[in-house]
Amino acid sequence: MTPPSPLLTLNDGRTMPQMGFGLWQVPERETARLVVDAVKVGYRLFDGAALYGNERGLGEGVRHAEVPRDDIFVTTKVWNDRQGYDSTLRAVEESLERLVLDRVDLVLIHWPAPARDLYVETWRALVRLREEGVVTSVGVSNFLPEHLDRIVAETGVVPVVNQVELHPELPQGELRARHAESGIVTQSWTPLGQSRSFGSAAVRKAAERTGASPAQVILAWHLALGCSVIPRSTKPERLEENLRALEVELTPEEVAAIEALENGHRTGPDPHTFS
Repeated sequence: MTPPSPLLTLNDGRTMPQMGFGLWQVPERETARLVVDAVKVGYRLFDGAALYGNERGLGEGVRHAEVPRDDIFVTTKVWNDRQGYDSTLRAVEESLERLVLDRVDLVLIHWPAPARDLYVETWRALVRLREEGVVTSVGVSNFLPEHLDRIVAETGVVPVVNQVELHPELPQGELRARHAESGIVTQSWTPLGQSRSFGSAAVRKAAERTGASPAQVILAWHLALGCSVIPRSTKPERLEENLRALEVELTPEEVAAIEALENGHRTGPDPHTFS
């Protein structure tokens, strides 16, 4: 088994594994088995969401894992159509019912959905749930600096995490700097960028020097940036391969060369407009 992932300290004093397993597009019928398998090879962070439709499988996998519940970090998210204060309280309650867990370690607002203009009230609801002990930590996903500034100004509570699309073609340097100023952990979704950078000279050279695969090099790049990263796979051998990126050490020059692949390409929606 690969050594456990390093832990990142959150701004609320709690810790979170740096490397995790993302459950987007993992079929419900396979989720429990994959979570159990992932725990066996060393994963301790599982990133879920109500939208993914597999919270029941996630909870089942956690309950059947061969490690204590306290050793596993579970994330879920509130979807756009459940935003609003009372609706968010109900949405998290429903997630807990599907998960059949006593708590969720981290709940995120899935998108700011600015046209709805409900993300501040949604944030107030998550803060209340944290204060009541229903949720351990609270954060956001796909938030831009103006969204972060607004929720902090209106509530005084800084998210522990902002989970955003981040890969070599979209390294999010300015947003990462903004997070660092506020003590927010940057968490990368679609970290491999749909493999678009695998053939680049920067990735190939690093792979040749380290003996790692292109995927492992890019995951190691995220780790070198200090990001939490949540790759997804439904293949047990790929789960283990991804986790072994923890053993790959890149030079500062290699990290910079991969970041220089930036071209602004997004694989997902634009947070400015997606609601």
